[in-house]
Amino acid sequence: MMTMRLMRLGAKSRPSYRIVVIDSKKPRESKAKAILGSYNPLREPAELHIDLEKANFWLSKGAKASPTVKSLLAKAAKQKPS
Repeated sequence: MMTMRLMRLGAKSRPSYRIVVIDSKKPRESKAKAILGSYNPLREPAELHIDLEKANFWLSKGAKASPTVKSLLAKAAKQKPS
């Protein structure tokens, strides 16, 4: 099953993340099927970039979002200008 989750990047104590679609049985640092965006929690305010069209495409294909990615998708949908 495909899952949408965070892939950690960055140096020790300086994390940044990519939001990726990956097989749920693979380790966190494996090759991703698709990169949907990025998240940097250390910036003030936290930096969040997500391609909502790609995310909706993968959700329609049956990918499951992790709880953290679900909350980030909700934030991104709120921030998106109508």
